[in-house]
Amino acid sequence: MTTAVTVIVPTFNERDNVAELVARTAEALAGYDAEILFVDDSSDDTAAEVARVAADAPLPVRVIHRPENTGGLGGAVVVGLHAAAADLCIVMDGDLQHPPELLPALLARHAEADADVVAASRYIGGGDTSGLGTAVRFGVSRAATWLTRAMFPIRLSRSTDPMTGFFLVDRSRLDLPALKPQGFKILLEILARTDLRIAEIPMEFAERRHGTSKASLRQGATFVAHLARLRFGKMSLFALIGAIGAAANLGIMWMLTAFGVPYIWAAIIGAEVTIIGNFLLQERFVFADMRTDARALRVRFASSFAFNNVEAALRIPVMALMVETWHISSVLATGLSLIVAFFARFLFHSLVVYAPQRRRGADAAASEPKPDTATLRVMRAIDAEAMKPGEL
Repeated sequence: MTTAVTVIVPTFNERDNVAELVARTAEALAGYDAEILFVDDSSDDTAAEVARVAADAPLPVRVIHRPENTGGLGGAVVVGLHAAAADLCIVMDGDLQHPPELLPALLARHAEADADVVAASRYIGGGDTSGLGTAVRFGVSRAATWLTRAMFPIRLSRSTDPMTGFFLVDRSRLDLPALKPQGFKILLEILARTDLRIAEIPMEFAERRHGTSKASLRQGATFVAHLARLRFGKMSLFALIGAIGAAANLGIMWMLTAFGVPYIWAAIIGAEVTIIGNFLLQERFVFADMRTDARALRVRFASSFAFNNVEAALRIPVMALMVETWHISSVLATGLSLIVAFFARFLFHSLVVYAPQRRRGADAAASEPKPDTATLRVMRAIDAEAMKPGEL
């Protein structure tokens, strides 16, 4: 067969699986023009083991070792998609829970020419989830799948398992620079950001042979944040964190006033605590992709902290005026004032706190684009957020 295919295997401390994975993959793809490309984020000698196995492998085997785990497993897959020798790419995990024997079935389904993505699903007829192990892992997996499909009912209407990590994709149909994965759900990233046609084949999800699961509470938090970013865009993720901060603010204020602290002082304390907490969450989940070109962390924190305190200094007197004039509860007044402040905070952080640093030097100055007005920048920022991926 002349079909060219690259099997992309992201790995993290999977050395004990490499030899078997290569042998089974080579056997499954005998006769195909195939290669295996490992993208390795390991802290052990997995990359060295790949190089050792590659020397005697019956098909080409390459390894790219990343010194920094940028974007998690999804980021590794994108690196592999860029470096693949073939446009037809199959992504599979390195823990042998994805059976290499299914590779020909993925290729055969794609050959029917009615799909750009072919996914191996645990949840269609003939699929099996026993490899998930415990009932808790199965429940978490199913709940995450239901949540994801509920948030993208149109784009995922033909996908029963958007969380699978075993799939074929035609790289030529992807806009690779548009992919911004976080964590390990790269298929969700691809389906949410594109209109690619998807087909599925059943998969029996095998038990883990070596190593341990990479799932964790941190990965779960990253998944939820990434899901919110995909579905709603950066502004709505900013709003989600703001809502968490607002709830914390109200909770702190309620607790302090319950202990007899005057509501003005309670509001000030609540504001300071949530300002710091919101900044940390925004750094991690909202503006992570803008930090590289932005100013130093201490400058970002200082400008964010200063702006939010000025905003709070203006907001709290307004809140007090509402309490004294309108005779509404202090908690309700605080909530209303926080909603009003949201857009000002988002625009300031997008356009000022995380703005790219100006380039210096004569050459940079010559290449600088012409300055534009603040109004145009605000309009572009709002337009960009309104057109973020998702079913808007």
